[in-house]
Amino acid sequence: MNYLAHSILSFTDGQLVGNMIADFIRNNERENFPLEIQEGIKLHRFIDTFTDSHPAVSEAKKIFSPLVRLYSGAFVDVAFDYFVAHHYPENELKNHSQKTYEILWNNEQWLPENYKQMLVRMEKDDWLTNYITDRGIRFSMQNVLNKAQYLEKDLPVFDIFLENKNLLQIYFDQFFPDILRECRLSFG
Repeated sequence: MNYLAHSILSFTDGQLVGNMIADFIRNNERENFPLEIQEGIKLHRFIDTFTDSHPAVSEAKKIFSPLVRLYSGAFVDVAFDYFVAHHYPENELKNHSQKTYEILWNNEQWLPENYKQMLVRMEKDDWLTNYITDRGIRFSMQNVLNKAQYLEKDLPVFDIFLENKNLLQIYFDQFFPDILRECRLSFG
């Protein structure tokens, strides 16, 4: 899952912080954080592991894999944030996004420098709310392409998303209730 889903699947402020910064810290740094943030880091890893092993996600990856091979999971993550965004009324999504940014900045002392730099851009362009738009997903997919070391930067990944949006929605609908339930059971 991508940033929006990770924020939605957090149940406390500390979990949110840990969940959002988990990819920006080393595993051995985890113990440097307060327990609630450590719990969020564990939650993030739980979400990633559960997502990678879910059959619907495996099927969704097949849509992107002929074009992007091993990076298919990253594009499924972004695509699924589009569907997460559409689970909520736009004003509720906007409120969630603003609250997320606020909680993160209120915990700035725990944010790694490289995460803070990204958070400035994330908030400025309101990535979390913009996952609801095709333009926002296009931007996010291009961002993944730009960061991918072994992929051409002009691959038509967004076109694949648009062509397969209905099928991706089906896979998302099979997956998201499961991850939501498991996160609530284990961390809620």
